[in-house]
Amino acid sequence: MTVISVSGGAFAAYDVVVGRDLLAQAGQRIDALARGRTVIVSDETVARLHAPTLVASLTAAGVTTQVVTIPPGEASKSFSELERVLDRLLEIGLDRKDVVVALGGGVVGDLVGLAAALYMRGIDFVQIPTTLLAQVDSSVGGKTAIDTRRGKNLIGAFHQPRLVLADIDVLATLPPVQLRSGWAEVLKHGLICDAPFFGWLAGEGAAGATGDPAALERAVIRSVEIKSAIVGEDEKEAGRRALLNLGHTFGHAVEAELGFEEAALAHGEAVALGCVLAFRYSQHLGLCAAAEADRVEAVIAAAGLLTRLEQAGTFSADALMARMAGDKKAEGGRLTLILAHAIGRAFVEKSVDAADLRAFLVDQGAAG
Repeated sequence: MTVISVSGGAFAAYDVVVGRDLLAQAGQRIDALARGRTVIVSDETVARLHAPTLVASLTAAGVTTQVVTIPPGEASKSFSELERVLDRLLEIGLDRKDVVVALGGGVVGDLVGLAAALYMRGIDFVQIPTTLLAQVDSSVGGKTAIDTRRGKNLIGAFHQPRLVLADIDVLATLPPVQLRSGWAEVLKHGLICDAPFFGWLAGEGAAGATGDPAALERAVIRSVEIKSAIVGEDEKEAGRRALLNLGHTFGHAVEAELGFEEAALAHGEAVALGCVLAFRYSQHLGLCAAAEADRVEAVIAAAGLLTRLEQAGTFSADALMARMAGDKKAEGGRLTLILAHAIGRAFVEKSVDAADLRAFLVDQGAAG
């Protein structure tokens, strides 16, 4: 078991606990926060798999709890589901001393975190991420959001959890596509600022992409260490935290064009493709050596992830550009991208030439 403290000047410190069999031990940890009452919010699939263990642990610790479920899938990150969850919390009668527990992947964590931020102007919540992607990314850092028809994660708030429990054992229930999706975010952390970590992921650590528990645990720990350090410096993405969006501007544009349908493209698959495009665009601009971009593409492909636009579908360059223009990082009508000088050396570029980027997308297979 490894405990990583996340702290920053603007928010209270909290622990991210990474280890095995944490779900069965959750009751004692949450009891210290909950003062006797919790509500678990989970999606229907995760609730069937993991809620009984969590409920039993909480009950054994003397914590009263109820389970609220939402439909699985990205569509639940919506105004309608947010309203339904808030209404259920009000119906149950939670007060500001109670705790909401988000048991699930990124969709559950994002939705429940936003509900917790809004409920009575802010209530404590605990993240228990059940996907690799959520363990290494969305459960840490306090970003909460829902989607709209105009884009992904555009309505949200920064609301830090009180505790994060990343149980490696629950990852054994993930389908291969979800494991690969999370692995893309792990690779992203190495690409941002830790070339040796990326090298380990490309070699011995690659076993994590197919479910090896020891490799997964090491990968989750290092990813959380990287993310927690960045979040502690920059909670609200005013500076360095934007680096964590490597691959996301490209990836979100592709996801949006596919209607955010997980069956068509998982979020991590979109991020992996976006990372390749970010390194290829860096190469195109003369900022990054071709050998570095080639290596990124090869490692991502070896993990079973997408590396080419045509693997995801058929896209119009103009449509992708319109989606990217609506990205949260865009400023004053100008595009912002996370680019790289090399593996482990990402940076924020705030003056991207739109015409040049459009031509690059056409060169990468988008329809002109």
